Amino acid sequence: MAAASMTIPSTESITQLFAEHYRRVLLAAYRITGSMADAEDIAQGLFLRLASAERPVDNIGSYLHRAAINGALDLLRRRKSAATEPLELAADVASVSWQSSPESAVASRQLGDALRTAIGELAPRPAEMFALRYFEELDNKEIAALMETSQAVVAVTLHNARATLKKRLLEMDGKINETR
Repeated sequence: MAAASMTIPSTESITQLFAEHYRRVLLAAYRITGSMADAEDIAQGLFLRLASAERPVDNIGSYLHRAAINGALDLLRRRKSAATEPLELAADVASVSWQSSPESAVASRQLGDALRTAIGELAPRPAEMFALRYFEELDNKEIAALMETSQAVVAVTLHNARATLKKRLLEMDGKINETR
């Protein structure tokens, strides 16, 4: 299907776009922030900005998806640590197999929070590529097309981002162990 340029002229159009894309936008933001409340704020803000957009938007689905990811990454950058919510912790514990210990569920949640913090410290482009690859499960070819670059650039950027994240997570782990 060809990506058509689309101007957002009416409430009906926004309502239709909301119905078609809200779930995908919400889930993209949630996978990055780890907080449903934050994901809802990001999604709602995105659709509000879209309603007042005065310029045409090419490929509205891709635009909304990338905007949700960027909004979530921006939120992570504004925070020193990722938000945690008691209901999310309960959901994470419930989703862990019944054979897992509560300690491993908490450790898994802490690792997720540390990863979100570290991703928020990456530069915008590597953070977006990392999110598209590992949260949205796009392959390098899809990321390259979406971000208008080559697969080689995506591969190198992802390699460097993984190395940076690994180093940062090890630093965070060292600081956590020092406080124990």
